[in-house]
Amino acid sequence: MMIRPITTEKAVRMIELSNIITIEVNRKDSKKDIKKSFEEMFKVKIESINTVIRHNTKYAYIRLNKNNPAIDIATKLGMI
Repeated sequence: MMIRPITTEKAVRMIELSNIITIEVNRKDSKKDIKKSFEEMFKVKIESINTVIRHNTKYAYIRLNKNNPAIDIATKLGMI
């Protein structure tokens, strides 16, 4: 499901300000598949998911619940 986390300056800023994690996902995965696998993997609650396809790569913007800080997940993934 998840291929790799995105660690650009914009992605790190979104983690800090908006509680959003950006990851590259498999292009064939649906939002439901992404949500299910991410919640099971990290034991967090997801508020919403937005996806975008750029340059034949699919990215998921995952907004976490306020009770689950994105900075904790980013630290587990080695982003920060």
